[in-house]
Amino acid sequence: MDETLKPLKVPPQMSYYADKHNLSYLMQSLVASLVTSQPDDPISHLIGLLKSSNMSIPRVVLLGPPAVGKHTLARHLSVQLEAVHVTTETLLPDQSELSTLNEQGFAELLVQLVQQRLKQPDCVHQGWILVGIPQTRLQALLLQQAGIIPEHVVLLVAPTNVLLTRNQRRSVDLQTDSNRTSIRSADDIIPGHQERGGLSEEQLLAKLQLFHCEVTGLRSAYRHILKVIDGNQLDTVIYLQALAFIQTHHHFRTPRILLMGPPGSGKSHQAKLLSEKYKMTDVCCSRLLRSVAANGSGLGAEIQQYLGNEQSVPDSLVLQAVEQRLSQVDCSSRGWVLHGFPYNLHQARNLRGFQHQPNRVFFLEVTDDVCLERTTQRRTDWVSGERYHTVTRPPQTAEVQNRLQAAPDDSAEVMMERLERYRAESADLQSVFPDAFRIDAAQKSHNVFEALERRLNTN
Repeated sequence: MDETLKPLKVPPQMSYYADKHNLSYLMQSLVASLVTSQPDDPISHLIGLLKSSNMSIPRVVLLGPPAVGKHTLARHLSVQLEAVHVTTETLLPDQSELSTLNEQGFAELLVQLVQQRLKQPDCVHQGWILVGIPQTRLQALLLQQAGIIPEHVVLLVAPTNVLLTRNQRRSVDLQTDSNRTSIRSADDIIPGHQERGGLSEEQLLAKLQLFHCEVTGLRSAYRHILKVIDGNQLDTVIYLQALAFIQTHHHFRTPRILLMGPPGSGKSHQAKLLSEKYKMTDVCCSRLLRSVAANGSGLGAEIQQYLGNEQSVPDSLVLQAVEQRLSQVDCSSRGWVLHGFPYNLHQARNLRGFQHQPNRVFFLEVTDDVCLERTTQRRTDWVSGERYHTVTRPPQTAEVQNRLQAAPDDSAEVMMERLERYRAESADLQSVFPDAFRIDAAQKSHNVFEALERRLNTN
C-alpha cells in the first residue's frame, strides 16, 4: 500500500500536549470568531483576541416553548453575565413584510441579522445570549454554517397545562396594565405576525405544536452542549441551575476518565452512557483481560492460565494489558473511560505513572445495603443475554421470567466478600487520587450521569 494513503497516526504525546494547553478549545474559539466577525485583517483580529481576556465570553442560546419563561431568565442572566440579550424582536422590530417569506427565506434573513448583530463591539467583547433563536432545525443548521456556535444551550420545558395557565395570567395582567416581572412572557414569533400581549389559547396551542415538531431536531443539533431544565419551578431555582451550567467551560480535552466504586455502584452502566454520548472508548478491565486472553498473544497466554484456573491475574499482567489498551489509537484519539481497575494501592500508583493517566477521576459512593440489593437481584436471560432486575426492571413476559438465571458472582456471599475487599482498599485508592470527585451513586442513574457530566465540564 502507498505509504501516503495510510491513515495518519497521531503520536499520543501530541494529544496530551494539546489537552494540557486546551488547544482544541483555543482553535475552535478563534475560528468561530473569524467566521462570525469576518474581519478585513484576520491576522490582526486573531492577535487581538489572543492578547485580550475575552476568550471565554458567554455564548448562550435559550430555547423553549412559548410562555415557558425564556425572557425572564435571559434578563437575569444578561445582568449577571454582562452579556447582550438578543431576541427576534430586537432584530426585527418591523415584521410587517415577513408574511411574504417562506421558511427558507425567513431562516436566511434571521441568520443574516444575527450574524450582523454579533459582529457589533458589545457582543464581541461582552458575549451574547440568543433567546428563542433558533426556532427550527433549519435555522440551527444555517447558524452553524455561518459559524455562530454557542458554548451553552439551555432548553426550558414545562407541561402544556402550565404554559396555558401562565399565558392566561399574562393576558389578564396586560389588560390591567400590570408590569410585574415575575410573570413570564409568551415570546416566540411566527414570521408575518407581530404579537402584543398574551396569546389566545388557540394561538398558543398552534405555537406549541410547531415547537414540538422542531424540538427533536434542535436537541439533536446541540446535544453535546445542551442542558434541559424544568421550567415549572421557581424563577430563582431555574436561574441558579442555568447559571451553574453556563459557568462551566467546555475545554474539549480528550477525556481520560476513571470510574471507581464498590461492586453494584453502577460503574459499567455509567461508562456505557459516557461512551455512547461522547464516543469515547469503554475499557472494562475484566472484559479486557478476557479479550487479551483470547487473542493468542504471549501476554494473553499468560493471562489465560490464571483465568482458566479461576485465579486472580497478577498485577504485573493486568498492568501490561491496561497500558497496552490505553496506548491504542482509539483511546489516544477519542479518549476512554476505564472501570474495574485499579483494585489496590499498587495498581493505582502504577496507573498514576502511566503516560495515559486519567484527567478525571470519580468515586461512585453507595452503601453496602444498596449494592447488595442491586446485585443480588440481577438476572440474565440466557437466550438473549439481556439483563434484568427482579425489582426495578422485571421482564415483561412469563416466558422470559422462566429463563432468567442469577450469576454465581452475584450471590450475597460472594458480593459481601467483594465489598469487604473494596472497603479495605478504598482509603488507599482515595489517597492516590486526592482530587477525585465523589458522586452519590444511590440516586437514579440519570441523576448520577448528570452529576458526572457537570464535573467533566469544569476546570
